[in-house]
Amino acid sequence: MTERDATRAVELRVIDERLHDWGLPRYQTEMAAGIDLHACIDAPLTLEPQAPAVLIPSGIALLMNDPYMAAVLLARSGLGHKKGLILGQSVGLIDADYTDQIYISAWLRTPPGSAPLVIEPGDRVAQLVFVPILRPELRVVERFSSETGRGLGGFGSTGYGSVATRSRASE
Repeated sequence: MTERDATRAVELRVIDERLHDWGLPRYQTEMAAGIDLHACIDAPLTLEPQAPAVLIPSGIALLMNDPYMAAVLLARSGLGHKKGLILGQSVGLIDADYTDQIYISAWLRTPPGSAPLVIEPGDRVAQLVFVPILRPELRVVERFSSETGRGLGGFGSTGYGSVATRSRASE
């Protein structure tokens, strides 16, 4: 990937004007992979453990307009690990031709009976990472043109457990 490829321009449209006060989505450090997205809600939102996922508006829309680019929406690691806030669908995919507001599907994974999580307006609740996309030509074939070492081996075909466990099992 060239430096030019890594710095392609993406247009950002501000839908919620409060972002100008809270801070536009940006990289928090020089080497951060993702930009944090704010919860553009009007009042505190209480997420209950194991309740259905809720959609939180991000207040932004993007124009990537490049078939070789996409954005993935990810949970913020600290909120996910410490508080249990994750995305309702694990990872969100933003296609290059989607130009409406981005919504964050939020879910509280903690066990029933745990404390709820309150999200305040403006809280940073997710991150957006831009990724390159490969778009291979798919050719329908009767038989593959070559074989691999794994072949048709599916789930678990490369072994289970640690290296030590596998070594003991083969003795």
